[in-house]
Amino acid sequence: MTEVAIEAMQNAYAPYSRFQVGAALLTENGEILPGCNVENASYGLTLCAERTAVAAAVSQGHKKFIGVVVVTNTSPPSSPCGVCRQVLHEFAPDLPVRLVNPAGETLTVSLADLLPMSFDKTELSKGQKQSPGAE
Repeated sequence: MTEVAIEAMQNAYAPYSRFQVGAALLTENGEILPGCNVENASYGLTLCAERTAVAAAVSQGHKKFIGVVVVTNTSPPSSPCGVCRQVLHEFAPDLPVRLVNPAGETLTVSLADLLPMSFDKTELSKGQKQSPGAE
């Protein structure tokens, strides 16, 4: 998976930040789907590597993931941003996240540790108002 993420990182489109990120998402049936960051001059439209990997997986019918590798050129390797943590959590709250750099530094953490007190679909039902007279 790491090799797939490194190759994806090399395809990143990061002309503004020059911060290339690659990801590789492992599905429950063993497929590995790559993702890379894709920047935009309107910075808020930038897509992170983890989210492009999730989008690729979902577009191919995958919704159960068992691991993700994120590769950056930082030492120590960087972790996913908050938005990516939330998107990954949607599909796999306890996902193992392996953070790697091309020099071989590696750190494996749980998504649950990266996103404590997470927000998920159970929160939506808790916050729904009851219709008048439905009590």
